[in-house]
Amino acid sequence: MNRFFPLHYFLFTLVMGVMNTATEAQTTGEPASPPQLVDALHSAFGKHEARAVHAKGIFFEGKFTPNREAARLTTAFHLQKQNSTVIVRFSDFTGIPDIPDNIGPANPRGLAIKFKFQDGQTTDIVSHSFNGFPTATSDEFRLLLLSIGSSGQGAAKPTPLDTFLAAHPVAKSFLSSQKLPASYATISYFGVNSFKFTNSKGQVHYIRYQILPEKSEELLTAETYAQKDKNYLIDEIGKRIAAQPVRFKLYAQIAEAGDEIENPSIAWPDKRQKVLLGIIEISRIIDNSTPADKALSFNPGNVPAGIQTADPMLTLRTKAYPISVKERQ
Repeated sequence: MNRFFPLHYFLFTLVMGVMNTATEAQTTGEPASPPQLVDALHSAFGKHEARAVHAKGIFFEGKFTPNREAARLTTAFHLQKQNSTVIVRFSDFTGIPDIPDNIGPANPRGLAIKFKFQDGQTTDIVSHSFNGFPTATSDEFRLLLLSIGSSGQGAAKPTPLDTFLAAHPVAKSFLSSQKLPASYATISYFGVNSFKFTNSKGQVHYIRYQILPEKSEELLTAETYAQKDKNYLIDEIGKRIAAQPVRFKLYAQIAEAGDEIENPSIAWPDKRQKVLLGIIEISRIIDNSTPADKALSFNPGNVPAGIQTADPMLTLRTKAYPISVKERQ
């Protein structure tokens, strides 16, 4: 399998019989509801009593040390002077709990972070290893998922997925141009939705998160990637963190005039200012049992005073996450 291994071909050959290839959901482009978005994920990846997306993953614990520059952007509790405990989850894409780590559709990888403060406050960041989202809106993302779910074996050509990708070149790029990581610890992650930061003076900045490895990225060739074990990332990150902590730098990329605040499918230019918010240090594995996995969730809408969601997509995502959590209990 090569770097551009198509998602729909994988779904045909690996999870045939799990997918709902005769979905009854309408694809008219009408506004999606949170339950419809979750159902669309199941249409694409099957229903497994697991997370609807990024189902395969592993938990660790560590600490977050804020940088003093962070407090100049926002009054958020975890970005002031005191350290926070963090729970992080590395994961593969799709809602398939046993997806092999070494195939194309396991990309992009996910990194979710829960900051836990001394007084019990929490806040979350949800990110993935691609600088952008496949669609501009939640409604379009639902249509993409439904097109995957209705493009199984025997679907007439052009399939619904073929038609969708022809009209959505950004989604096609998302599915075909992912990086192949040597480790969960050696790839960059991006919070593709925008947030509004407000500081103690009432000054506002619009930001997107970037979570960069302490050292440079380490990627694999397509040939090496295909030869890796199906659990190579899960196994490698456990051994790596047992040997020594893994560190990431958490940045806020600052929007400038003309940047797309409400469209996560368009990445902001690399030349935009990045402010170091702090250092994430991941130091030990924690309980990864099924009950522990069911009990722990991350929600990008879980934000503290000093931070507000700025991308309309987050309104729907924030309401969809609890539905997925309830389904896997």
